[in-house]
Amino acid sequence: MALQPQSRWTQPQQGWGRAGALDQAVLDEGLRSYMLRVFNWMASGLLLTAIVAYLIASTPAVAELFYTTVRTPRGLATAPTILGWIAMFSPLAFVLALSFGINRMSKTTAQALFWVFAAVMGASMSNIFVIYTSSSIASTFFATSAMFAAMSLIGYTTKRDLTKLGSFMMMGLIGIIIAMVVNIFLASPAIAFIVSILGVVIFCGLTMWDTQRIKNDYIEHAYAEGSEMAGKRSVMDALGLYLNFINLFQFLLQFMGMRNQE
Repeated sequence: MALQPQSRWTQPQQGWGRAGALDQAVLDEGLRSYMLRVFNWMASGLLLTAIVAYLIASTPAVAELFYTTVRTPRGLATAPTILGWIAMFSPLAFVLALSFGINRMSKTTAQALFWVFAAVMGASMSNIFVIYTSSSIASTFFATSAMFAAMSLIGYTTKRDLTKLGSFMMMGLIGIIIAMVVNIFLASPAIAFIVSILGVVIFCGLTMWDTQRIKNDYIEHAYAEGSEMAGKRSVMDALGLYLNFINLFQFLLQFMGMRNQE
């Protein structure tokens, strides 16, 4: 049965005794275990995405199914095929399916959809291996990992309520999406540069907020270890962190990525 920390922590802290201390220790251990499971899911999804993206990019016969390569004054660029367009928009369909259908899904179904989503995301991102050098992709990935870890640690340890920060960052996210759509028609390097800077800031903030939200949700509900709810929630929480990482990586790549010249 799930712990109910709110009801067990009603006695004054000074008079807790061994029972209250035990409840706190059990909750802390459960929280650490749950957070580890969430980050393991996220890391596994990122690994699958990277493997799929690399395999597609390094196999010309498969890559041609998703995109064509053209030369521009700035270097190589890619244009998606019909299958490429499907791969680009499919991740959104999986996110919506998980977000709105999670309550009707079994734990196994949610986990399977997460794996498929990570693989499809790899297909949609495979063109970065054509546009950017492998060394710059690797250095950007490590920079993203360090930045993500720092922001997540702050979100986990801070005593400050980040709810307002999360709301502000979500509004900023809507703003940069609109700016990106507008810039498709304007093709302004200045707007693209500003959007990239704002994107890094916004997803750093969302990483802090999401980490604190996951922690607080567990403390409030204390999902029973191995339960159906714990399994589904860990997938959804991993999905949120995964999306933060991927978007942070893509915006940083705008600054750190070195383009292939041939």
